Amino acid sequence: MNINGEDLGELGGLGDVLPAEVLKKLNELLERLHQADHHHGGNIINIYASGSQHVDRVENQYIDSPPRPLSFKEGEVRDGRTEGNAMPEALSTEAAMELWQKVLEAGYVDDRYQPAISRTQSAILADEMAVRLSIKDKWKAFETLWNRRNMYRDYHDALDQRQSLQFRDTLKALFR
Repeated sequence: MNINGEDLGELGGLGDVLPAEVLKKLNELLERLHQADHHHGGNIINIYASGSQHVDRVENQYIDSPPRPLSFKEGEVRDGRTEGNAMPEALSTEAAMELWQKVLEAGYVDDRYQPAISRTQSAILADEMAVRLSIKDKWKAFETLWNRRNMYRDYHDALDQRQSLQFRDTLKALFR
């Protein structure tokens, strides 16, 4: 099929889907849009088959992508800012690193200090570490490090669980 000397086979097979008159009107419309466009931007016209689905706009799309690894080394003290996934200063002191080493060896956190246990157990771990390190704003520090929100809720949920008492006792013995 040819319109204005153009082979419609170059249109990705649209010559087989759309009638020649529609393609001619579409080409005229695109030419007018091109002439009217003063911003040097492109115009995109999407043609959807009957019954097809489309997404108008995607802001962010995450498909099985883990959070970025932390950008600090063991024992490195940061200035407390949270930019660039830095470990909060209160959690990177020498005393804190001793505790981190114990929970790492116990398998409660991974080598990036991310929890390898449930949310409720993580909240208990955060509470126990905060008590030993005298951290006043414990939830903010751990939420920043672990990229979590509302850890106080996890902690209160943990208080209702029998296993949490056993886990707290295990942590107390570990931190001696």
